[in-house]
Amino acid sequence: MYAQVIVDLSSSEVDRLFTYAVPPEMRPQPGQQVEVSFGPRTLEGFVVSLTDETDVPPEKLKPLKRILTPEPVILPEMMELATWMRRRYHVTLVDALRLMIPAEMRGGRVHEKQVRVAALNVPEAQARAAMEKNRRAVKQNQVLEMLLVKPYPVPFLEAQLGGVSAAVRALADKGLIRISSDEVLRRPAARAQVERQGDLPLTPEQARAVDELRSALHGDGGRFLLNGVTGSGKTEVFIHVIREALRMGKGAIVLVPEIALTPQMVQWFQARFGDDAAVIHSRLSAGERFDEWRRIRRGDARVVVGARSAVFSPVENPGVIIVDEEHETSYLSDKRPRYDAREIAWRRMEQSGGVLILGSATPSISTYMRAMPGVKPENRLTLIEMNHRANGRPLPEVSVVDMRRELEMGNKSIFSGELAADMRRCLDEGHQAILFINRRGFSTFVSCRACGKAVKCPQCDVTLTYHQVDDMLRCHYCGYEQPSPKVCPECGSRYIKYFGAGTQKVEQEVKALFPGVPVARMDVDTTQGKDMHQKILDAFRAGQTRVLVGTQMIAKGLDFPNVTLVGVVAADMSLNLPDYRSVERTFQLITQVAGRAGRAQYPGKVVVQTYDPEHYGIALAAKQDYRAFYHREVQFRRQGLYPPYTLIARIVYSAADEEKAKAAAQACEAALNALIDGTPDLRRDIVQMRAVEAPIKKLRGEMRWQVFLKMYAKGDTEKLLSAMDEQLTQVEKGVRAELEINPVNMI
Repeated sequence: MYAQVIVDLSSSEVDRLFTYAVPPEMRPQPGQQVEVSFGPRTLEGFVVSLTDETDVPPEKLKPLKRILTPEPVILPEMMELATWMRRRYHVTLVDALRLMIPAEMRGGRVHEKQVRVAALNVPEAQARAAMEKNRRAVKQNQVLEMLLVKPYPVPFLEAQLGGVSAAVRALADKGLIRISSDEVLRRPAARAQVERQGDLPLTPEQARAVDELRSALHGDGGRFLLNGVTGSGKTEVFIHVIREALRMGKGAIVLVPEIALTPQMVQWFQARFGDDAAVIHSRLSAGERFDEWRRIRRGDARVVVGARSAVFSPVENPGVIIVDEEHETSYLSDKRPRYDAREIAWRRMEQSGGVLILGSATPSISTYMRAMPGVKPENRLTLIEMNHRANGRPLPEVSVVDMRRELEMGNKSIFSGELAADMRRCLDEGHQAILFINRRGFSTFVSCRACGKAVKCPQCDVTLTYHQVDDMLRCHYCGYEQPSPKVCPECGSRYIKYFGAGTQKVEQEVKALFPGVPVARMDVDTTQGKDMHQKILDAFRAGQTRVLVGTQMIAKGLDFPNVTLVGVVAADMSLNLPDYRSVERTFQLITQVAGRAGRAQYPGKVVVQTYDPEHYGIALAAKQDYRAFYHREVQFRRQGLYPPYTLIARIVYSAADEEKAKAAAQACEAALNALIDGTPDLRRDIVQMRAVEAPIKKLRGEMRWQVFLKMYAKGDTEKLLSAMDEQLTQVEKGVRAELEINPVNMI
């Protein structure tokens, strides 16, 4: 027998199967991790397939050295998925396979956790006689007293009784107890024990949605867009559909966009499904991630909740995959291998004949377009709408404040008069408020009023952000930091000015305006520690903090019954970014964060502060009118030839030497032009193609050039993308090339 192995080496040069002889004593299976000789090195790899025949002379074949896992870690359908990803995302097969197991399983960096367990080794009567005989051995008798009930881990006995290590050893030496080693599963904090709850009764809208989705589950599957206003009870629909999938012997995966949302969602699902629910996300410890993965692989947990990477969970026979808040860009991987978790979910449900549910109050333009008439059947989504809140409460009142008028009236504060008054009323009534500003830090940038120079990062072509907590300037791209200057580094002037505002400044202003009111801030800076997302949200839910200031991680999915006021401090911040999706993202953020208010018995209000109140993105978000926004935005996309009418792709070349990056980009442009000129049909599909400097020319110490391509989506995009992928292999030493398709950020 011979094994076809892909070696665990991320290089296009070895992105092919290698044949190894299988020693008689080994019984490998496809999907198992193995150890092989590869040239002078010993590497890990994955068995892709087994065969009885080979064209290679047997004497030239090396044998497998070792089987590393007792069972396959890659399921057959996941191996097929990895092969599809190789073609779809132009990545190596092993890059795709690495996504499907915990990273620490490679190289054997994580293992099962074993704990010593003590148990009685003699009948109860004999143990009691020993206790009577040795009354002065107090600790030994305390241990025996506990073990008369049941076996206990030795660390637990130590924690309960203290100082019993010697007593345990003595009892074991006497043969009264035995010590064994048992596996212990590490339990994430998000999966803390919660009280079990029954499913809630459904509203008529929810019941109609569940009926349609159940019908698909019992039929041939399907792909659905569940478009429900904030608070319409989409989660309850998800739970009822998952319940049906479990009854059918199938599994389920629920994706959420932010790690911050995972603990809340896990607790909801654990309250309904108990230990059948598992959690997967990047903030788990290596051991927690490994143990949760094994629970899923063994079938002990059939409902998986997690962020983007959870889509690769080894759920056998998945019946439903749910992508909550499907419009979020966090579902797109921004590092190699680049993939879209929504596409992966779509593909997995195609493989299994299951049901894909994309849920959002503000679907992405490209997703909603797939639910419109005229879409090809293979690309079509079935639209299910839920237009009312589940509790019958109205959507919150939204007030748009023109900050230009505030300036005219002499108000230079971050808060308009209306927002400040509403906050005071909210707090006086014993309620809570959320303040949203989509930038962390204290000030956007630091500039000299004498010479006009802004303080920039030496590693990146961007300004540094001021963080008041430790009086530091930080780069939010590479992490560079330096103390805040007291004089201008350019001209020596002391006229240093801090411009703009971030979460830290908003937090400070709230504390100054409402002394003694507990305020929490939730952004990348405050959530670095383990389980910090959950701790901040738990304190807010318990009422220990009254005002929550945060970035987009607080803008969606969270449910706090006592929140009656939401303030959007600077709605224009995302509106004016140099990105064709900036209006869409602004509409989504305002609509989503507005949905946090008035979700229970108290009416809610939202105050949106802006310098451009007439802009359609802001005006329609205030009306919560998604359909009107969609038709307006589609018109803009069509006229500007932006996706989904076109495809945007680019290769970013990075090098310490700018001339090398520039030369690589220009050589790529010439090669692609040669291909296009030789294929007349391709030229008419190209809207734009050129080699230019990247928008951020210097990033993390490297100079950047790009080859930018925009072409009609109906054209032969695969041919051009394959040619661009081929160009990645043509770079000289010292130059790094990355292919991005419809990039999340055009930096």
